Amino acid sequence: MEMPSHADEERRLLVAEIRRFVERAVLPAAQQLEHEDRYPSELVEELRRLGLFAATIPESYGGLGLDLLTYVQLIEELARGWMSLAGIVNTHILVAALITQYGTEEQRQRFLPVMAEGRRRGALCLSEAEAGSDVQAIRMTAMRDGESYLLNGAKLWVTNGVHARILAVLARTDPQAQPSYRGMSLFLVEKETPGLHVGRTFAKLGYKGVDTAELVFEEVRVPAANLLGGVEGQGFKQAMSGLEIGRLNVAARAVGLARAAFEDAIRYAQQRRTFGQPIAEHQAIQLKLADMYTEIEAARLLLHEAARKKDAGGRCDLEIGMAKLFATEMCQRVTLEALRIHGGFGYVKEFNVERYYRDAPFMLIGEGTSEIQRLIIARQLLQRYALDKQPS
Repeated sequence: MEMPSHADEERRLLVAEIRRFVERAVLPAAQQLEHEDRYPSELVEELRRLGLFAATIPESYGGLGLDLLTYVQLIEELARGWMSLAGIVNTHILVAALITQYGTEEQRQRFLPVMAEGRRRGALCLSEAEAGSDVQAIRMTAMRDGESYLLNGAKLWVTNGVHARILAVLARTDPQAQPSYRGMSLFLVEKETPGLHVGRTFAKLGYKGVDTAELVFEEVRVPAANLLGGVEGQGFKQAMSGLEIGRLNVAARAVGLARAAFEDAIRYAQQRRTFGQPIAEHQAIQLKLADMYTEIEAARLLLHEAARKKDAGGRCDLEIGMAKLFATEMCQRVTLEALRIHGGFGYVKEFNVERYYRDAPFMLIGEGTSEIQRLIIARQLLQRYALDKQPS
């Protein structure tokens, strides 16, 4: 029998600590905060003290240096308590990963230590009104002006758009480039920069408590030293790489949310009685519970395998695409089944299950729709199983 490694034991202890935090602080507060659509400042401060915002930042820059396999397990626990909290962590970790992988050493030294402290959190600015899944359609420009760039345009659907302080912004540095992705660059923009303001925030079906905003850039002057990596034309590739970490986060959220829905459903099924017995004794309910749990376990296995592949380096968009696709579609099914098991009580705000049902659809869209994941998967499969073009 293989003995658990030191890393396995450290992972277990960290996950257990976040589980205790969720039980103690998140579960008692989530329902009211969600219904009020209120930013959870106190919970975010506790997350900061627990080190969640430093999770994957290298130790040499003040972070915890955790691998992604550990990170997705922490996110699952957090999402089990309240999915929105895991979203607040997501874009911060994503921006920190971009700086770690692609930033200059000066950028790493300047941004990562303050991000590890969790007081200045990150947000990713990619989407625009006419550029969602089609990122190459962005219109924001960044024109060189001496030792700086002038950014003009607007970004939509920015998670943490109000509270974040370090923004990774994708813009066109060469609007004439063909193909267009070759003319895109990422900039690290500090929120206090003149000309940058929040245009509006959005009221949402679910995913409440975390701000989703439009950010407007009007002649925003950004030092050339804030061009990620110091070289123009690399932004699209950098952003797509960063989205892989975001997709792992969303898949982990889906597993955590589905687990919460399942746990509520199986508990309720043993308490609720019809026709003289708990509904858990009815075969129809048992079949639902069996399918729900099986799908959750399958999604977790896909997620963990994708995280391991990303940790090992190399290309892993196929594995991450499969994990994100399956986990988020699974979550949609499981939350609906949990609502059905609760019957009429599942439809009222007194029970958490109606919140789960409203939160689940976001993950079908966030960090790339299911349709985009299928295209990514199919393209990789066609490359992997390409017919030999040489005569047999």
